[in-house]
Amino acid sequence: MEREVFEAQLGTWAEGLLGGTPCPEAVEEPVALDGKTLRGSHKQGAPGAPLLSALAHRVGVTLAQQAVDAKPKALPVVLDLRRHLVLEGRIGTMAALLTQRQIAPHIVDARGDYGMVVKEHQPQLWDAMETVFALPAVPGERRTAAATLDLGHGRIEPRGLRTSDVLRGYSDGPGLAQVFQRERQVIIKKTGEVRQAGVAGVTSLAPERADAARLLALVRGQWHIENPSHWGREVTFDADRSQGRCGHIPQVMAALRNPVIGLMRWAGDTNIAAACRRFAAQPTAALHLSGITLEN
Repeated sequence: MEREVFEAQLGTWAEGLLGGTPCPEAVEEPVALDGKTLRGSHKQGAPGAPLLSALAHRVGVTLAQQAVDAKPKALPVVLDLRRHLVLEGRIGTMAALLTQRQIAPHIVDARGDYGMVVKEHQPQLWDAMETVFALPAVPGERRTAAATLDLGHGRIEPRGLRTSDVLRGYSDGPGLAQVFQRERQVIIKKTGEVRQAGVAGVTSLAPERADAARLLALVRGQWHIENPSHWGREVTFDADRSQGRCGHIPQVMAALRNPVIGLMRWAGDTNIAAACRRFAAQPTAALHLSGITLEN
């Protein structure tokens, strides 16, 4: 019980931090949902080593996390996490593991929206989406398209996304307003090697609320839970090698690392390792960032 109270307090603090940095535009706040296993603790047989986290795209702060005893079925874990998460006026983005038709109505009923990646594990919906984008638009169908090009780190990365609302109200997607298909290339300048990847997805956001450019940004934002959150916690803080397994220690330690990483991201740090070195050399700056002011 003490752990739940502690995590609830951290969630309240994170919501306050997010609320204190409002969106620059009047758009819904995207929140990424994804799972991660604490490898070192998992090897030691720790209960709750797999964690499901909810992270705000824009600020990079973890709003809630939920531990499970084994690789979870998505529905009960997401519903449990939902008790600690504000969904109204927000967009929940999630990877294919969490894309289940039973989750969508719970998000919509909470007055939120969703953007879900779909793979072959949902064959009926997958086949319908492939058919949509393989054929020309039909009368009355609304389609949009967007593309971006990133240059850096020795790579060229063109991305493109197409949308369609022809499956609106489709039975396998409660609240479904659009489907989308994203294609991405990575061209290595030095070798000329080309890598290709694509994803498809569904969303409750209608075209007038989210065109292809907006959805492309949301799909990319889902990556934020992997790099700013998971990478910083498991690699920079070396949590992957931690073998703590007693009681709820793995979950509590992850919960403590989350606000530290979130504060650094909120302050504008993109390199967590460099930020840790700076704050280690300037502890008063670390205290100031956390709201603690030392009196002379």
